[in-house]
Amino acid sequence: MAVLRNNAAVLPTLEKQSFFFLRHGETDWNREERAQGQVDIPLNARGLMQAEDAALAFEGIEIGSIVSSPLSRAYVTAEAVARVTGAPLYRLDGLMECSWGEWEGKIKEAWYSGWKTGELTPKGGESYPDFQARAIAGFNEALTYQRPVLVVGHGGLFGTLRGPCGLDPSYAVPNATPLRMIPPAGDGDAWQFETLSLKSSPGAEPEKMVALW
Repeated sequence: MAVLRNNAAVLPTLEKQSFFFLRHGETDWNREERAQGQVDIPLNARGLMQAEDAALAFEGIEIGSIVSSPLSRAYVTAEAVARVTGAPLYRLDGLMECSWGEWEGKIKEAWYSGWKTGELTPKGGESYPDFQARAIAGFNEALTYQRPVLVVGHGGLFGTLRGPCGLDPSYAVPNATPLRMIPPAGDGDAWQFETLSLKSSPGAEPEKMVALW
């Protein structure tokens, strides 16, 4: 278990409730480092295998509800977990990836950092502050479902939790990595996360986490 920290205080906007998070498996656009946004890019062959491997990590773990982005790369990943756990599965539009408008399909270049700082907004897309507000509201809505809740979504969606969870800006969750999110015990403390172990095969282990501090 690792503590997620940055120099900012933990914001009170995210409900302080334990939950699970799973990013979808790999797509071809992930591999090409293209901005997918709300374009409905399907899982590739590796992503489908990752989804099945990640689902096995939840075997024997109580899941009350699986709440997923409706985009197929997330929903198909969520379906794999539903088959293993038997938990009911729901779609929630608030968990969709950011709409990057005219930038969707483009390689993430200098515009991405400008978007993250709020300096740039794509034509026809969401600004980072608007996306963060919408995403956190989506997480909070998901957490009203039967507990324990598993949220299945996107890398950008998880990235909006960096501030509220005290997560270092350099952290990004890899594809198909199942996490248990644990709220802080007291005010000002950072959230914690636990990476669930994959059970299928040594080759199915999640990619190494990037630096947390």
